[in-house]
Amino acid sequence: MKNINILGISGSLRADSTNTLILKTLAAFLPENINFQMFEGLDQIPHFSPGLSENEGVIKFRKAIRQADGVIICTPEYAFGVPGTLKNALDWTVSTGDLNDKPVSAISASPLNTGGDKALASLLLTLTALGTLHTEESSLSIPNIKLKINDLQQITDEPTLHALKAQCDNLLKIIG
Repeated sequence: MKNINILGISGSLRADSTNTLILKTLAAFLPENINFQMFEGLDQIPHFSPGLSENEGVIKFRKAIRQADGVIICTPEYAFGVPGTLKNALDWTVSTGDLNDKPVSAISASPLNTGGDKALASLLLTLTALGTLHTEESSLSIPNIKLKINDLQQITDEPTLHALKAQCDNLLKIIG
C-alpha cells in the first residue's frame, strides 16, 4: 500500500489553539500508511504582494503543500472571516498553482453556536478559487468547541469525533 502524505494547517498561531488540537485529534483517525505533518511557520510568511520575492517561510509553505497528497485546514473565525495569516499564506500559492487539483478538507471551529460558519464559507471560496479538489462532504463546522474538550485538552464529544473521522475518510477517498 502506497504511503500517503497529509498536511495539516492550523489557521491559528496560538500554541493552545483548539484548531491545532482538532488537527492532532484528526491525525489519530488516519491509517498507519498515512504520514501526517502539521505545518508550522504561518507567522514566518510575509504579507503577500506579487512584486515581493519569496522568503524561506513561503518556500517552506509551498514545498510542504507540493509534497502533500492532501491537505486539511482547520481555522478559527476572526471578525466573520479567515484569519489574515492563513489567507495570506494561501494567497502566496495563487501564482504557482501548488493547491490546484490538491484534495483538501476544510474545518472551522468556534466557541459560538455558529461554528465559524462565515470563516468556513470564506475558506471554501478561496479553496475553490485555488482549484482544490473537494466535495460537499469536504467541510465541517464545529460549534461550541470549548464544550467538547475536557480538562486534559482532549476532544471527548462523540458526534464531533465521528465527524472528524468522516473528514479523514472523505479526504482519503478523494486522494484515491
